[in-house]
Amino acid sequence: MKNLLLAAVMFIPGLIFAQKKDMTPKTFDLVVGTYTSGNSKGISVYRFYAETGKLAYLNQITGVSNPSYLCVSSNNKFVYAVNEGTQGEVSSFAFEPKTGALTFINKVSTLGADPCYVSVDKAQKSLFVANYSGGNIAVLPLNADGSIAPAVQTIRDAGHGPNKDRQEKAHVHTAVLSPDEKYVLYTDLGTDKLNITRYKASKSNPITPANPPFVSVAPGAGPRHIDFSSDKKTLYLITEMGSSVIAFDYNNGKLKQKQTVTLLPDGFTGITGAADIHVSPDGRFLYASNRGDANDISIFSINQETGMLTFVDRKSSNGKGPRNFVIDPTGSFLLVANQNTDSIITLRIDKNTGKLTDTYYKIEIGNPVCLKFASAR
Repeated sequence: MKNLLLAAVMFIPGLIFAQKKDMTPKTFDLVVGTYTSGNSKGISVYRFYAETGKLAYLNQITGVSNPSYLCVSSNNKFVYAVNEGTQGEVSSFAFEPKTGALTFINKVSTLGADPCYVSVDKAQKSLFVANYSGGNIAVLPLNADGSIAPAVQTIRDAGHGPNKDRQEKAHVHTAVLSPDEKYVLYTDLGTDKLNITRYKASKSNPITPANPPFVSVAPGAGPRHIDFSSDKKTLYLITEMGSSVIAFDYNNGKLKQKQTVTLLPDGFTGITGAADIHVSPDGRFLYASNRGDANDISIFSINQETGMLTFVDRKSSNGKGPRNFVIDPTGSFLLVANQNTDSIITLRIDKNTGKLTDTYYKIEIGNPVCLKFASAR
């Protein structure tokens, strides 16, 4: 009798005895940065459906020169994009997630040539830009309306590496906030260093060298992008010319190298250019892209106790030049921007093994080089 009464009550309108619904969003916006020397004219926005892995075109803003890297503010109201060129600039846009509409706000100098990376703190106080050819990192304050103020600080590295063609001087490639946002870390491909700076938005010079101020990697490796483990205790660095991933113990701005793994299969002799690196949302797997003759994504499992990596598999990017990729917030799909074949490819993630399989979903877009997810609300 008790079970019958409970069953009856569960169907009374307005009473919440039913099984709790999964409130995880199933749709997101995908914001795409491009080079505009080819078929692309600016930044495009697509709706991404996490249940299927499909994309649908939403909107585009044209007339934006070489928005080769971008970021979305934590409040989902603004998009910031570098304008890569000899006179480096960074642009701000108001973002309307329901329609994917972008509205230009303003543009300022990055005080360096060929900006290739931009990040923003959660409090919407500062932008950090890596100027590749300028060899420096720039800090730019943000206003309440999302506009960018002129840069207040730059730090330029000195030195060079053994590769005379690629490392004749400093080439800063990233500017990444630590998970607690007490530090900004930036890679220098030209000097084989990963630099660490303390960050305080209230100071006239918001970033100052930490102690120690950097760690060095193998000469000629060419540090490029970084990501943190889910427990924030390990930092992973991908080297562009070394085609490897280096794992560091991370503790309050201090780094200690503990492992190096290659992205290349035994006997590989072709051209390479390792590019992007991301840890899966569940923290169990690491993915790394490689260009040149490789054109693939390497997959590693992450030891949850030590942060050490074990090779799992290698999957073709189904295109050429996988400069950037992104994992959707549900951890179900990995999307690859194949720069040299004008396409974005969707691959399905096996959450148990980490392996990637083809979905055969593909969109054509000119020179895609940066993919960022945002809330669709």
